[in-house]
Amino acid sequence: MFVVLIACAAALGGFLFGFDTAVINGAVKAISNVFSANSVMTGFAVSSALLGSALGALIAGTIADRYGRIRAMILSSILFTLSAIGSGIAFGIWDFIFWRALGGVGVGIASVIAPAYIAEVAPAHLRGRLGSLQQLAIVTGIFIALVSDYFIALGAGGTADAPFWFGIPAWRWMFWTEIPPAILYGVAAFLIPESPRFLVAQNRHQEAAKVLTKVLGGDVLAKIEEIRLTVLTERKPQFSDLLSRSGGLLPIVWIGIGLSVLQQFVGINVIFYYSSILWQAVGFSEENSLWITVITGLVNIATTLVAIASVDKFGRKPLLLIGSIGMTLTLGTLAATFGSAVVDSATGQPTLTGGAGIVALVTANLYVVFFGFSWGPIVWVLLGEMFNNKIRAAALSVAAGVQWIANFIVSTSFPPLLKTFGLGSAYGLYTIASAISIFFVLLLIKETKGKELEEM
Repeated sequence: MFVVLIACAAALGGFLFGFDTAVINGAVKAISNVFSANSVMTGFAVSSALLGSALGALIAGTIADRYGRIRAMILSSILFTLSAIGSGIAFGIWDFIFWRALGGVGVGIASVIAPAYIAEVAPAHLRGRLGSLQQLAIVTGIFIALVSDYFIALGAGGTADAPFWFGIPAWRWMFWTEIPPAILYGVAAFLIPESPRFLVAQNRHQEAAKVLTKVLGGDVLAKIEEIRLTVLTERKPQFSDLLSRSGGLLPIVWIGIGLSVLQQFVGINVIFYYSSILWQAVGFSEENSLWITVITGLVNIATTLVAIASVDKFGRKPLLLIGSIGMTLTLGTLAATFGSAVVDSATGQPTLTGGAGIVALVTANLYVVFFGFSWGPIVWVLLGEMFNNKIRAAALSVAAGVQWIANFIVSTSFPPLLKTFGLGSAYGLYTIASAISIFFVLLLIKETKGKELEEM
């Protein structure tokens, strides 16, 4: 029970990760209107946090190895809080982008620290399920952000542009709702123990023994010696450790990068960043579009729970493979549906009529189902456990950093794609990425179920 509690506390970073990246969903249209931003600037405003996230992910490993996992979590909490305050008081598009990017650094740090910390404190037989808590926290954060956006917009008369409490526009309150969980994350970080592997690396063996006694039990001295042999016999991790003798990146690092890129290139965050304007583009009202997005967030949580229940039973590779096949089929259906829709002469956007709207709604949620029990949680589990102790922090930082860059590319390119080529073409690209992921899993992914980190 103790290890579950501290894993949940660490996963609060994942909650803020999800909340921070999705809370902008309900505010996109209002921000575009208030700051008179074109489609390119709107896309950059939405995805600016992702550039900060890439930077945060790249520096997280160094911070974690030098100052500890707990202090890295506290720093992340501070950045989340400042970003939430600043985004809500922004007076122009560029200072809004600054505050979003600052919060993105916090997201990037949390995206590395949470899976690494959970992997380092969890027993092998629970590591898959506890590692999946990171994704559960992310999708819960996304869901809560979407729900809060919906009710704030509803309280303001159905639109984020309108005044809410104290006459302040609703979209500003959407960002301020992040302040309480950001502070809670910092408080929780103060209350949980440091990673035993970090403590051993710092020669703090007595503290490590206390933590291991609580989370593992048994012969903790033997476990400390095992950790010592894999950690203390090596110098401090550096990015140069990721290079092979020939000078290129180690194959395992390329696999981690591939997992990260494909997780984003299948287009999942288009659903969670832009779904409100996506559904408006095909004929739904702003209020109904936000409600549809809330339902999708709930579906995402439900399927992540399926992953937690099954990841240590069925393994990582089978779930990834099933997810890849399902995403390819559903994205292909969406591409065909949007591509064949009637184009509105006034807006230039497809309009789904008759049964096509229902098909799109059902298929989009099925796509979220297939992603939710596979590539969503399993990628974070694998990134937390697939690297050996010597390179884990550095390799996870690189993989997570690349993931945020890939997320940035997808998120920034979607508004211009939507405007220039239409939804059908955009979803066609995501379909191709999903098809590639099938062969990536078949040929390159090895099963890690039930293995100790020292065996990697």
